[in-house]
Amino acid sequence: MEGIINFHHDLMFFLIIVTVFVCWLLFRVITLFDEKKNPIPATFVHGATIEIIWTTIPALILLTVAVPSFALLYSMDEIIDPIITLKVIGSQWYWSYEYSDNLEFADEPLIFDSYMVQENDLEIGQFRLLEVDNRIVVPTNSHIRVLITASDVLHSWAVPSLGVKLDACPGRLNQTSMY
Repeated sequence: MEGIINFHHDLMFFLIIVTVFVCWLLFRVITLFDEKKNPIPATFVHGATIEIIWTTIPALILLTVAVPSFALLYSMDEIIDPIITLKVIGSQWYWSYEYSDNLEFADEPLIFDSYMVQENDLEIGQFRLLEVDNRIVVPTNSHIRVLITASDVLHSWAVPSLGVKLDACPGRLNQTSMY
């Protein structure tokens, strides 16, 4: 998540610089090339220097953005030996979870469903449409692999505080890791 935030800040720097430059250039063109100030405009066939400049500078900016972008993309897809694997199956109106790595402590995997708490059952301080009856519990400071799919329709599973958001698609198994 920290890498995504740092990349966003770097990208915003370039975005602000380009936006300010384009606005300044647009203002200069509007003020300098007014019909009243320049009734007979000059004709230019081509300018090799300016064409090289407006081709190389955007290319350099794109390369400067692309290199950290690809590094971040590949680091997010890095395979790390997880301490636990959480299987998530999205169904209409509930999620199913499976901890299959606890077979050394139990004979079968831990499987449970998590339903949304009805509005009339909410306690004070709980959020409507966000509270569930069975929450998942994962260890802290350890690598966790999440495998997600759906049984019926498209779903979106997210843990915003960890910067994780995955789409659950029927017939497709998506994977990510959390720390």
